[in-house]
Amino acid sequence: MSGKDFRLHNGVKGAALGIRVIPRARRDEIVEVLHDGTVKVRLSDSGGGLNESLKSLLAGVLGISVDKIDIVAGKSKRDKLVSILDMAPASVNKKIISNLT
Repeated sequence: MSGKDFRLHNGVKGAALGIRVIPRARRDEIVEVLHDGTVKVRLSDSGGGLNESLKSLLAGVLGISVDKIDIVAGKSKRDKLVSILDMAPASVNKKIISNLT
């Protein structure tokens, strides 16, 4: 190796969002932002479509297409890490806060 410093990155811009899912709710909604910044979400689908319901809810709230949202960790857990592509973290924060029930 030549000893030159370099940085690797994937070039994708976006935001990461911690989500806590509460299944079997009456309706899909964003409930609150917890003290650690995790967004608490209630979802009515308790079956295998829970992740798709989460992505649909977030896409609607954020005004983006579902393909810009990816669950990168916790797919089978209540606590998830969600990647939101091509949207600044400040914009995500503003839209989440404005949609709290």
